[in-house]
Amino acid sequence: MWVLETAAVAFGLYSALPVPAFKWNDRNMRYALAAFPLVGAALALALRGWTALCALLAMPTLLRGAGLCVLPALITGGIHLDGYADVSDALASRASPERMREILRDPHCGAFAVIRLCVYYIVFFALCCALDPTARALRCLGLGFVLSRALSGAVLTALPIAEGSSLARSFADAADKRRVRAILFAAAGLCLAGMALFGGWTVFLAALCVTAAVALRCGRTALRQFGGVSGDLAGWFLVKEEFWLLTVLVAVQLMEKSV
Repeated sequence: MWVLETAAVAFGLYSALPVPAFKWNDRNMRYALAAFPLVGAALALALRGWTALCALLAMPTLLRGAGLCVLPALITGGIHLDGYADVSDALASRASPERMREILRDPHCGAFAVIRLCVYYIVFFALCCALDPTARALRCLGLGFVLSRALSGAVLTALPIAEGSSLARSFADAADKRRVRAILFAAAGLCLAGMALFGGWTVFLAALCVTAAVALRCGRTALRQFGGVSGDLAGWFLVKEEFWLLTVLVAVQLMEKSV
């Protein structure tokens, strides 16, 4: 029973999917972060279903790309995009860490957040349209959604929590950090291995390099600019990771077609 409660807590917080509501307690929050990648698996299934429907109905490329573009926000409720917007505002302020943390807690959406989101969605939509939805690409894309969530959850157990990050601190403090971190890193490793199996060594090496670069950049930013990680910063990392993994898949496809 506690396993289902744990999964429901993860889906209830990190997705907009209807799940039974359970009161949070030490037992069902202990491994809630470890269940976070399951949301990515659900998203991967939704995208496979959408592309199959598009193929069945012979939908145009733009319509298929639009679905791929908006489904992550529909499935998650935009929770990670909210973090991406807040962090974009905070970084653009070039203020002190204390002031940046205040901006993260501000419920209003600033101009820089709007600009960054517009740019992000224009390019993300273009990439979704450019992606050839082969079985190989969709498998790697689905693994990318699981990988980003495994690493995002691991960040909350591996780095210090920034001041004022009450929700992130609640989950990080309630988690069995050592075991949860081991589970999440194991899940990330399996995702990368799956990319090597389904996508080949080119996709694997490109995804590994991109993941390492994004993780290092986001980790350094969190520690230097904010004094630690928060839920918003974990969401910022997740959005950037998924964006660059999609970029890698499209780039590999274009490179292979040109050879």
